[in-house]
Amino acid sequence: MIELIQSMDWGPLILSLKLALLTSLVLLLICVPLAWYLVHRSTRTQALSNAFFALPLVLPPTVIGFYLLLMFSPTSSLGQLNQALGLAPLAFSFKGLVIASCIYSLPFALQPLQSAFSNVDRRYLEAAALMGASPVDRFFKVVLPLARTGIYSALVLSFAHTMGEFGVVLMIGGNIESETRVLSIAIYDHVEALEYDQAAILSAFMLGFSMLVLSFLYLFNGSRKSALGALK
Repeated sequence: MIELIQSMDWGPLILSLKLALLTSLVLLLICVPLAWYLVHRSTRTQALSNAFFALPLVLPPTVIGFYLLLMFSPTSSLGQLNQALGLAPLAFSFKGLVIASCIYSLPFALQPLQSAFSNVDRRYLEAAALMGASPVDRFFKVVLPLARTGIYSALVLSFAHTMGEFGVVLMIGGNIESETRVLSIAIYDHVEALEYDQAAILSAFMLGFSMLVLSFLYLFNGSRKSALGALK
C-alpha cells in the first residue's frame, strides 16, 4: 500500500487545491459587496434576484457547463473580446475553469453571507453612525466582524464544493494533464481504467477531506442547524 501511495500521481490533487483556493478567494471578493447589496434591495425584486443567483444549486452541472462552453466559444462576444485582447481561449484552460467554478460555486458563498448580513443588528450601525463612523468604517469595523461566521461558512463551503466539481470541470476543462485534470476527473479515469486501488486512495482522501471541512464548519458555527441553515 505504501508503495502504491508513493507511486500515485498527486498532480490532480495539487491542481484541485489550487483551483478551490483561487475560486474561494475570488468569490469572497465578489460576494461580500454583492450580498450586502442584495440584502438591502427592495423586497419586490429580492425574490427574483435570489432565485437567479441560486440557479447553480438546482441546474445540472452539465447544463451550466454547456452554456459556459457556448459563452467561451470564439464566436461569442466574450470569445471575440478575448481574441481581440490577444488572450488564450478560455475553454479547456485553467483560467476558464476558475471562471466556471466561480459561477458554479457562487451560491455556496453568497447565501451564507446574505444570511449573516441579514442578522446584523441595525442598532450597532446606528450607534456607530452617532459616534461619527462613516458608512465604509461601519461596514468594515462593525458589519464584517459581526458577520464573521457567515464569512467562514462562505469560504469553507465554496472551497469544498469546488474541490468536488465534476460535471462543469469535464464540460469546460476536459481532461488535460497539469492544466484541467483535477481530482474528481482523475478518480473517474482510474475507475474507467479498472485501477480501483488508485481510485480508492483518492476517494478516501476526498472523504476524509470532506469530513474535516464539515467539522471545521460546525466548530465555528456552533451547531449543524446554524451551519447548513445558511444554505436554505
